[in-house]
Amino acid sequence: MSVLIQNGTIVNADSTVKADLLIEHAIIKEIRPGISSSAAETVVDATGLLLLPGGIDAHTHLDMPFGGTNSADDFLTGTRAAAIGGTTTIVDFAIQARGTKMRTALDTWWKKAEGKACIDYGLHMIVTDLPDAGLEDMNDLVREGVASFKLFMAYPGVLMVDDATIFKALRQTAKNGALICMHAENGSVIDVIVQQALAEGKTAPIYHALTRPTKAEAEAVHRAIAMAEMAGVPVYIVHLSSEDALNQVREARDRGLPAFAETCPQYLLLSLEDVADKGWDGAKYVFTPPLRERRNQPKLWDGLRKDNLQVVSTDHCPFCFEDQKALGKDDFTKIPNGGPGIENRLQLLHHHGVGLGNLTLNRFVELVSTAPARIFGMYPKKGVLAAGSDADIVLWDPAAEHTISAATHHMRVDYSMFEGFHVRGNARDVYSRGELIVSKGGFIGKPGRGNYLRREARGGAWK
Repeated sequence: MSVLIQNGTIVNADSTVKADLLIEHAIIKEIRPGISSSAAETVVDATGLLLLPGGIDAHTHLDMPFGGTNSADDFLTGTRAAAIGGTTTIVDFAIQARGTKMRTALDTWWKKAEGKACIDYGLHMIVTDLPDAGLEDMNDLVREGVASFKLFMAYPGVLMVDDATIFKALRQTAKNGALICMHAENGSVIDVIVQQALAEGKTAPIYHALTRPTKAEAEAVHRAIAMAEMAGVPVYIVHLSSEDALNQVREARDRGLPAFAETCPQYLLLSLEDVADKGWDGAKYVFTPPLRERRNQPKLWDGLRKDNLQVVSTDHCPFCFEDQKALGKDDFTKIPNGGPGIENRLQLLHHHGVGLGNLTLNRFVELVSTAPARIFGMYPKKGVLAAGSDADIVLWDPAAEHTISAATHHMRVDYSMFEGFHVRGNARDVYSRGELIVSKGGFIGKPGRGNYLRREARGGAWK
């Protein structure tokens, strides 16, 4: 099948051009002005629209077990909502159970996605147990296209690993070329603060945020970068939320270290002040790291502009408010951690970034597509509109008006963190490998059509 998209404006991270784009057999065949309509079976008029490379959300948790329940979106509902929002690729997290091989977790997550994933997906591996034999287990997964591993410095007794384990994993990536992603908070210190709060009867949702200080995040970021420097490898900090933590990344990059970090829309647009008086409704905003004081937001935007933050992901991990979040009704530590956002990332970042002058259009594309493709071993197959790349294309209407609401979103969760946010700019049509899967905002693709992506370990190819 061939498709010609005419009269649009093609936006990449490094260029903006008026041109036509020809798709053949799931690949972009040609980009240039004046391609003849006779070159394709289907011709699409994109006058007034932007053509963007499909969004890449490098941080999602679909069908993830947590605290006696599972995140509300599975690979069907989550990837369908992602596609409607203009995301054509995700990288989800498989979780190694303690005492088991990572390969077992990989097989489990493949089964979760089988017959359900509507868009292409890769997998990170969360490492919870790393005996010496597990180091070869990491190499086995790299051969299977798992080019990144996540370790936790938080959640003692559940996911947290010690510094020796982190350092062993970092040193192993010097051999296999993979990338370590760090959840950076000082979990041991936080646990002491949490136990004191509970002893004082402070059980409301707001105390989830108040017991996780920004200094605990900054200390862990500093430690993670120091260990990576000792191991001589890059490191990627997930869901960075505060100025204190950002300062550690910026200082490392100023010294020339390959330290990378992402933030999320919730940290850019929501604040602790917004939820301070919400009572039990504050459970909707219990995720980790928590919301921070509003003063952090301009610093994070500045980090995005100056490339001290390279990626905006969602950390999409939804739990329904009425039944799942209610598991922590009398104890904030039992509220399932996570929030929804996979559908709204491009809308929010385009409106508040490009629309309000915080980002250029090209930087927007870099943050939501090109940089995650490069960092996580998918470029130039993904993350760019160029001849030979996958035809993952978003026809973006920069003038479209939309109000975000749980009443109209497609995520399988009963609330929105961004309820009532009015945005300008939205995906109209979305192509995944040349197949139209979203038309005029409605999903028309088939469940299970998404492919598993065998990502490349980048090794020494870090900028």
